[in-house]
Formats: sequence, C-alpha cells, structure tokens
Amino acid sequence: MDRRTLLKTALILPLLPLTAKVDAFVTGGGRWLKPGASGWPTDADWNALNRQVGGRLSIPKNPLLDPATREDALAHIGNQFYVGDQPGLTQTGAYYRAWTSTPSARVLAAESAQDIATAIAWARRRRVRLVVRGGGHSYLGASNAPDSLLIWTRRMNTVEMVDSFVPKGAASGSIGVPAAHVGAGAMWIDAYHAVTTVGGRYIQGGGCTTVGCAGFTNGGGFGSLSKGFGTGASNLLEAEVVTADGKIRIVNAFQDPELFWALKGGGGGSFGVITRLTFRTHDLPEQIGGVHGRIEADSDASFVALVAQVLRHFRENLCNPHWGEQIEFHGDRHIDLSMLFQGLSEDEAKAAWQPFLEWVARRPAYTWVKPFWLKAMPARHFWDLAFYQKYGLTFAVPDDRPGAPAHHMMWAGDKEQVGTYIHAYTSAWLPSRLLQDNQVETLATAIVEASRELGFSLHFNKGLFGASAETLAQARDTAMNPDVLDAFALAIIANGGAAVFEGLPGMHRDDAKAQQGEDATRKSYARLTRVAPGAGAYFSESDFFQKDYKKAYWGTNVPRLAAAKRKYDPEGIFAVRNGIG
Repeated sequence: MDRRTLLKTALILPLLPLTAKVDAFVTGGGRWLKPGASGWPTDADWNALNRQVGGRLSIPKNPLLDPATREDALAHIGNQFYVGDQPGLTQTGAYYRAWTSTPSARVLAAESAQDIATAIAWARRRRVRLVVRGGGHSYLGASNAPDSLLIWTRRMNTVEMVDSFVPKGAASGSIGVPAAHVGAGAMWIDAYHAVTTVGGRYIQGGGCTTVGCAGFTNGGGFGSLSKGFGTGASNLLEAEVVTADGKIRIVNAFQDPELFWALKGGGGGSFGVITRLTFRTHDLPEQIGGVHGRIEADSDASFVALVAQVLRHFRENLCNPHWGEQIEFHGDRHIDLSMLFQGLSEDEAKAAWQPFLEWVARRPAYTWVKPFWLKAMPARHFWDLAFYQKYGLTFAVPDDRPGAPAHHMMWAGDKEQVGTYIHAYTSAWLPSRLLQDNQVETLATAIVEASRELGFSLHFNKGLFGASAETLAQARDTAMNPDVLDAFALAIIANGGAAVFEGLPGMHRDDAKAQQGEDATRKSYARLTRVAPGAGAYFSESDFFQKDYKKAYWGTNVPRLAAAKRKYDPEGIFAVRNGIG
C-alpha cells in the first residue's frame, strides 16, 4: 500500500460504523478480490464454473516445481513451444522492478467463444481479475497475474483459408477477397504453415514463430515484411470477440465498427477476448532472401561516417516495400546487418547493395569482420521446416517433443528469449525527416553516442515510411499512433539476463546487474531521442514504465479509443498495463 492510500485509509477508518468490515484484500482500485477477502470464490464456486465450461478449468502450476512434471520440464524448458503449452509459465520470466511470471488461481483452457463468455460473466459477478493469454509473449506482463482467472486460448488454434471473403453486414454484391480464418490460440507458425507453405499465399504475421496471432494484432502487429504488406492490424478484416457483457460479437467495418477499429492496435486484452480473426492474404512473392554481415570501423570518426553512409544507403536503396528487418549498432564501432527482402531476385537484391559495398571497398578504415552475405530462397519454403532439414540448415529449430506437429519450428536465435529476465526495454519511432541530407549526420552522431551506452537496433520493418500508398492507407485505418506512417524505423534499446523461472537449476536473479542494464538502456535511449523528442513507442515492444504512454502508443487516436472503452467495457473488466482505461 502506498503512502497516499495509507493516509486516506487512516482518515476514513474512524468514520466507519464499528460493525463495518474493511476488506484489505483487493487490487486494481478495488475492482478485484484476492484470496482471503470476503466474497473470494470458494472451492464450490470454482467447481460450479468448471461444470459450466465442460471440465476445462484447472489449477495452473509451474512444471519446474511439480515433482510429477519436473523432469520433463527440465528436458524442454528451452523450447518455446513447450513453454507456451504450460499455463503456469510465460515466455518471459520477469521484468526488473515490474513483474514476475506467476501462475493464476485458475485457468480455463477455452475451446469455444461460449466457454469464454461463461467465464467472463462468472468473473464479473465475483470480482475476480481476468487475464487473457494466447502465445504468452507479453513484455508488459499482460499474459499473467496472480490471483486471477486465466482465459487461455491455446486450444483454439485452427487456420482455414478462403478464396473469397466478405465481412458480415457488407452491402449485397460486395466483392470478396482471399483471406484466412485464424483461431485466437494459433501461433504464427500455424498460420504460415497453412497459408504459405501449404496454401501458397502470404499472411502478414510476426517474426517470432511462437507469437500468438490475437495479441500480436491487438498490439498493432509488425512482421519482417511490414513495409511490403502492412501490419497485422491493417490486414484484419473481421474478428469474433467476447465483450465485457458476455456477448459474442462478429465485428468488422460494418458491425460494431468502433470496437473493430479499437481491436486493430488498441492494446492487447483491453477491449474484449478475441476468439477468431480473419486476415487478408496476399499473392506470395517468388522469393524471400536475407542479408548478413558485420563491418567494423577503425576510429570514432570513421564510425560516424559509416553510420551516416548506412543511413543514406538505406534511404536511397532500401526504404521501399521490398526490404525489412534490422541493422544493429554497437559501441565498439561495429555494425551488424540482418536484413530480409521479398519480391526481388537475388541479382536485384545484390544490385541494391552494390553502391554501399563499393563505398566500403574504397575506404581502408573499414573491415568486414563477418563477410557480406546475401542469398534468396523460394518464399513458399521460408517457414518450411522440412525444407531446412533437407539441406541441413540449423537456424530453423524443431519442436523436439515426441508427437509435436511436424511443421512447428522456431528460429534458433529466439531460443535465448525463453524465460529471460528483462532489465529494461524501450522503443522509439524515428521520423523520416532524420534521413534528410541536413539531418542525417546529426542522426548518425546520436546513434554512435547512444551505442556507446548500449548497443541497439533499428528495425526498418517497424516503421511504414517507404511503404506503398495502399499499405499506408490501410494502416491509417488502425488505432496505432499515426506517427508510425512517417517513421522510417523503430529503434529498440533493451537489455536482459538469463532465464529466471522459479525452480530452474542454477537460476540467479542478479538485480545489481539488472539495475546496471536499466541505467545503460535509459542513457542510450535518452541520447538517441534527443534528435526525436516525444517519439512514439510500439505497444507490444515498449517500456513497462513508458512515460505518457497513451500519447506514445496511440497519439491522436486516444480520445476515440477511450470512447470505445467506455462503450464496450464501462466497468473496466479488461485491464492491462499501459492499456486504455
């Protein structure tokens, strides 16, 4: 209890009747009860709910602490698919000074929208906090909360392609578009497999294959190729959602349009529980390819010049729908390239990089520590585990559990995220004006100064400047901060430590190191954002302690979102950190 609350309580207590009972076991401004409070559900209450939802209610546990599951947990704890299948775990272990992954009081393994509607009505009557989880990747901790009822959509993971989809309520004769119906519990690898590997079309999803489709879209939803195909939110055509009143609604541009708009980037879990999504699909490009390399400068001055040239090269050759992903800048004067391209042949992609390669070759101040590498592959096999295994490629890692779906793969680099202890996490959209000739040197200097505090990445796919007019128009019709339309990149500056799941052998939560990481992150962020004061942030990848978070996430869209919240969740049944309401 903070000092202000304590003082207020001290002033009120003497005025209460002697028979009044002060309930100290509440949270969320008194909205939710905690165990031990008057009115907290009894075992009989929980059992009654369990019968109503067909026996799909249980008590979630940390499998590392249960003797019956510990051995299996230790064998697979580095597997994101395994972690996602455990209702007592989340993909991130903790966030310094913010939250720690904690099992809920009960979990509903929902199989239908009716299951969820029943649970929402029950929890509202009994003042039990609700938590919604699909993939469990929330950095803000929205995937878990102690003393809550977890609505877990993992089992609702179907993916179905349709050739011609028309939203409900559309005018008679409306022309349908190719689409895919995706269950709220599906991960992006499930959608990529069905739509791309099998179906031969493209769906705009996330870079990490185990991210849940629903939370991704609620937060906005950037993928590796968003400059080409937009965001998850901008490709959403319709959704089935259960609102705070327990109603199951089909929402789109014609039915409950304000709720539909709010679901498109208005913040995960803030307006209802999504049970099904329908996304636009696209013609699949012939090829997707990658670019990698590490280049090092021999002095501070040459490093600034290198960064400035990278920015100019991006502006002139890569800031278009064909290119995405990131470039990392490090304080020891090196740059890591990690870019993707689509819709170009390998020769065309090489030609796009040739001016930069020639610029570097003419200057002895620079050394390729890791050689420049560029390669294309058939786009249909980009998320095809069997293809990678056929050629002995190890950067695609299978779900190694017996009986796991054969298509389940994650990128090898994502394994290090499992259970991580986030020390600090910040993001900032950088406006296109910083690429102009009269500002690019200033930006380069800011990047170099910031990288000396802590290295970081510019994610060019997470800013839509350079996208097509059609992509920008669709993104404009979402709840995200309109600043994203003019941002050429999202800077992500973050720091973290090893997994901190309780029960993990050798686990050590080093808070001294976490404080150092937080300090370095904040100093780096402060130096970079001197050139972009008031920069917006990406809801799904942002600071738990984000200042002025509503303006940062949604900009001028805040009043409209607040109105939708008042209409569809007036009691604040759905509450997440840094969310609307």
